[in-house]
Amino acid sequence: MESKKKSKKKSRIIIRSVLIFLLVVVVGVNIALNHFSEVITAYFTKMDVTSKQAVTAREQSKKLVEQITDEGIVLLQNKDNTLPIKTDAAKKTKINVFGWSFTNPIYGGTGSGSTDTSTAVNPKAGLEAAGFEVNDKLYNDYVALNMQRPIVGMDGQDWTIPEPETSFYTADRMKQAKDYADTAVIFIARSGGEGADLPVSMDGPDTFNPKGSQQGPTGQKFGNRDDLDANKHYLELSNREKGMVEAVTKNFDKVILVVNSSNTFELSWVKDFSQIKSVLTIGGPGQNGFNSLGKVFAGKVNPSGRTVDIYAKDLLDTPSMKNFGNFDYVVKNADGSYSQAVDSQKVRLNYVNYAEGVYVGYRYYETAAAEGTINYGEKVQYPFGYGLSYTSFKQEMVPGSLAWDDKNISVKVKVTNTGAVAGKDVVELYYSAPYTGKLEKSSIVLGAFAKTGEIKAGESQEVTLSFKVEDMASYDTNKAYTSKGGYVLEQGEYKLMLMNNSHEKIADIGSKNLSQVIYDSTARSTDKQTAVNQFDSYVTGEGSVKTYLSRANKFANFNDIDKNEKFTIKTADGKATVDVKGKLVDTSFVQLVNDKRYTVPADTKTSAPTTGAKNGKKLKDYTGIDYNDKSWDALLDQLSVDDMVNLIVHGGYKTVELTSVGKPATVDYDGPSAISSFISKVKVSGISFPAEVVVASTWNVNLAEAMGQCIGAEANAYGVTGWYAPAMNIHRTAFGGRNFEYYSEDGLVSGKMAASVTKGYQSKGGYVYMKHFALNDQETNRTVGILTWSNEQAIREIYLKPFELAVKEGGAKAVMSSFNSIGNTWAGANTGLIKQVLRNEWDFKGMIDTDFYMNGGGISAYPYMVFELGIRAGNDTYLTGVAPVGVPSVNTKSNDTLWALRDASHNMLYTVANSGAIKNGLSTDKPMWVKITIGVDVVVVLAILAGLVVSFRKSRKKEEVAV
Repeated sequence: MESKKKSKKKSRIIIRSVLIFLLVVVVGVNIALNHFSEVITAYFTKMDVTSKQAVTAREQSKKLVEQITDEGIVLLQNKDNTLPIKTDAAKKTKINVFGWSFTNPIYGGTGSGSTDTSTAVNPKAGLEAAGFEVNDKLYNDYVALNMQRPIVGMDGQDWTIPEPETSFYTADRMKQAKDYADTAVIFIARSGGEGADLPVSMDGPDTFNPKGSQQGPTGQKFGNRDDLDANKHYLELSNREKGMVEAVTKNFDKVILVVNSSNTFELSWVKDFSQIKSVLTIGGPGQNGFNSLGKVFAGKVNPSGRTVDIYAKDLLDTPSMKNFGNFDYVVKNADGSYSQAVDSQKVRLNYVNYAEGVYVGYRYYETAAAEGTINYGEKVQYPFGYGLSYTSFKQEMVPGSLAWDDKNISVKVKVTNTGAVAGKDVVELYYSAPYTGKLEKSSIVLGAFAKTGEIKAGESQEVTLSFKVEDMASYDTNKAYTSKGGYVLEQGEYKLMLMNNSHEKIADIGSKNLSQVIYDSTARSTDKQTAVNQFDSYVTGEGSVKTYLSRANKFANFNDIDKNEKFTIKTADGKATVDVKGKLVDTSFVQLVNDKRYTVPADTKTSAPTTGAKNGKKLKDYTGIDYNDKSWDALLDQLSVDDMVNLIVHGGYKTVELTSVGKPATVDYDGPSAISSFISKVKVSGISFPAEVVVASTWNVNLAEAMGQCIGAEANAYGVTGWYAPAMNIHRTAFGGRNFEYYSEDGLVSGKMAASVTKGYQSKGGYVYMKHFALNDQETNRTVGILTWSNEQAIREIYLKPFELAVKEGGAKAVMSSFNSIGNTWAGANTGLIKQVLRNEWDFKGMIDTDFYMNGGGISAYPYMVFELGIRAGNDTYLTGVAPVGVPSVNTKSNDTLWALRDASHNMLYTVANSGAIKNGLSTDKPMWVKITIGVDVVVVLAILAGLVVSFRKSRKKEEVAV
């Protein structure tokens, strides 16, 4: 009996222990959930695309997607007027399409710029909607191969090209196709995305690695290793594709080539096949852009797109390709061997030299041809700004319309449709500035452009083109005319040319001998502060470019700009050696980089800012208040230190709520082609717009602005305020992994498009984060803070130009800084870039967020992105996408840091105050997962407590009975 009592008592103790343990677990889980609440909320947040507002906005977007692709398709060749194809309303027009990619095309790109295209219109449906009947037997034969689109992007790269072997094109299959129709289409696609640049050699570990992993080359499931030809690059015909082309041209005399790639594809091989009559490029057409392909084929749309990059016959031949890819800094060891140079945090030191200077794309080829250095026809397939139409146009200056004074240039151009069908045309105005040898200059530069409306056959339209005289000034990096650098309009003859493209002149518009103007004591009219050299301390000295490409003596130094050497270095573990291409540096250079990256200067402020004041101010009262108005101080004084830290360190896909000043939370999402919630469990996006290169190919700024408006309307429907777009880095080479989400090789085209998209989106109450600021023009080594070397002239005239226009003309309110370094300093901590150029020169008023940030709490994914240096340089908030993991710790004992936090808070509050977020009020509603958790907590805790109460009551009764 006694043992039975002891047993029951023991059971009660065990039950109580279990219940108490469960209570502790519940408390612990709730602490963890609270700690990770932000990332959990982001994960479970789902965009509502079903509301009436969302449905209406999405339908408008779909219409515009098609309009953009209608004008963004570029017709590159059309011999014998093969296109359009005559269709019969009474019956479908039959057509064959060759190429596996036709069954699995490219709609855009991968990475943060990717969008949901699960319901997108495929090219087969697009052709069928236009009245064509596609050879189903051939189509299904491709589908039956069970091939997959390889991974290209942040989850690894597999660069094998999914096309069947030449044996697929049997005599029986080709006979069936010939019997079906006499027209053949060859469809070729290439992908690109965030995380990797496209291979310049289709072989080796950089292309295919069966043991690969995330962020690196991986293995292909179905093989076709025979396509990995070391003598070929990714943007030319693969061996299998060449076999397909040969099989098709052997059997068909009327062949149309469609290139589905946002990266410039090498097309010099087309001349070898006379059967290929027509060539067009569609880029990444987005949600329903393939409908445009069918309409162009049928002649329902007259193509009016123009190239936004020059098409070189050999894409590896451009000056930029001499310095593109992976280059290592190496140091010599005491034993005479070489090792990879690393900084104090074990981050590899890599670099890229922009040694071509301003001679990017057409600027090199047109200038080299003008100098007699190259034979243009041997080097260039299609010029920049080139495109064909189904009709013909005549462009002529309206007599007496040229107005050219000391400040402005304006001219009217009459465009007449001299053909038989209606169409749109692009008007391109170029200028030529005198080359004296003191400042580098392209022989021609695009000065202005315009897109006509639809012009009926025999009718005309007038367009006006204008730009400022000061826009023709060149930047004096080496101080030939200035003491500190600056823009200079050199004395000499300036010419204006109306041109079909960068190479074919229509007419000389006018010329003028201008006097020298040096913008050193006074700023250009669009600058708030006079431009002077701001990057000397970052891009000069050891490790930098020593020789930049010069036009002098017909580019005599062309072969001198590639100074990269080959080294055999030890691997990190010291167990093997590998061959690398790079540059030898000594330890003083490594120490310099360490100092720039990790040394935080001593405080200069002797007191801290006021915090936690009770002034009763609310952010809603500051809408429309000038940024420099003194009344902001009263609001900023109310912020506690914790308020400022919370606002700044939690900038991933949002800005946080601050009840102390009545600031609402905002939701900020990616990406350049649509509002995208790719970080959520359910990956949903807005309507996928065409890749930015397609938008630019329209040469229609009105369509770009309408795109911004449509995405802004969608954002409102989804409850989104900030948009991580537009992206506007430069197509420095054809092989940039993210070229799909950048506009062009030209800063003017890129900037005008970006400014228009920005204006459109922000008109709906949101703000854009223009990105990636700046010189983030390749993916290779970007996450190790690659040291990007350029000179101030190229930086300003080429790489900053799009951002400048997005701020000055588009009114951009937010910026995303970039991973890379400019010279020896991370872009996000580059005071010359952020404070001097962006804020002081361009008068930018807004906030700056980093690119993805994980550098805190024991995690050093990107240790060179030092918080203290960034915040002091004016980089306001940090894209901590998996907060609280990787969130920086803040030295709140530093007065300088506290004042930087206050400035950053001012920038962020100003931006939000002037957005539509203020109208939405405070975001006090708890997320659904929190409500569910609270409900579960209540039930579980009550159950545990009830169990404990019952247990203790039973125990007490037993004790009373015993007494």
